[in-house]
Amino acid sequence: MDSEHTGIDETVPHSARVWNYWLGGKDNFRADREVGDEFSRFYPDIEVVARSSRGFLTRAVRFLVGERGIRQLLDIGTGLPTVDNTHQVAQAVLPEARIVYVDNDPMVLAYARALLTGSPRGATEYLDADLRDPERILELAGRSTLDLSQPVGLILMNILGHVPGLDAAAGIVRRLLAGLPPGSYLVTADGTNVIDGPAFEEAIAVWNANAPLPYHLRTPEQLATFLEGLEVEEPGLVPCSRWRPAPDAAPEELREVDEFGAVARKP
Repeated sequence: MDSEHTGIDETVPHSARVWNYWLGGKDNFRADREVGDEFSRFYPDIEVVARSSRGFLTRAVRFLVGERGIRQLLDIGTGLPTVDNTHQVAQAVLPEARIVYVDNDPMVLAYARALLTGSPRGATEYLDADLRDPERILELAGRSTLDLSQPVGLILMNILGHVPGLDAAAGIVRRLLAGLPPGSYLVTADGTNVIDGPAFEEAIAVWNANAPLPYHLRTPEQLATFLEGLEVEEPGLVPCSRWRPAPDAAPEELREVDEFGAVARKP
C-alpha cells in the first residue's frame, strides 16, 4: 500500500503497525520497527503477549459463534489484518456470520478494505469511526451490516487502554452495550502490570514518549469495571493465555502474560 497516496505519515509510529510488527507482519514502517524494538529491549515478552492476545481472540470468537450462537460481531479498533482475523475465525465456523470492523487509522482502513474479504454467504465491512463516538459506531453498523435487534459480539481488544481515564473507558463500554440487545457479548482484553509490572511500565513509557496515542496499563481490578452488570463466562478475567486454552497447548502458550481478558454476556 502506497503511503504517499493514503495520507499516512510513515515517520510516526502507530500502535496498529507496531502490533503488526510484533505479530510478524510486514505492514509496518521503519519508525514502527524502531519503537517496537526499543519496547522489546525493555520488555522482551511483548511478542509473547501479542501472540497470547491473538490466541485469546481466536478462542473467544470460536466460543461465541460455535457455542453461544452469535452470528454477528462488532470489532472496534481491530488494527491491521494479520492472521486469524475475526471474520476468518467466525466464518470458518459459520459462513453466514456478519462482521463489522471499526477503526479510524488511514493505513488500517486502506489495507482492510483491500484485504478483508469474507465468506460470500456472510458479510464483512470496515467502518471509519472513532471509539470515542459509540453512538455513531452503532448507527453506522446498524445501518448497513448488523441487525441490532439481535445479539452482537462486541470486541474491544487492546483499545480501551488508549482511553486516558478509567471512568471514560468504562463509560464507552456502557454506551456501546446500551445499544445492543440482551444476549449480546463483550470480548475485551488489555495490558496489566501485575506479572512483570516494572519492566512493562518502563516499556510503556518508551511507547508513550514516541507515539501520538498513549497507552495506559491497568490492574485486573480496574479492568473488571468494564464487566460490571454482565454475566462473566468461566474462567473469568484471567491472563489471555489462560482463557480456555486448547487441551494440547504447549507450555509456552500457557505462560501467564500481562494482558488479561474476559468474555461476558449482557443479561
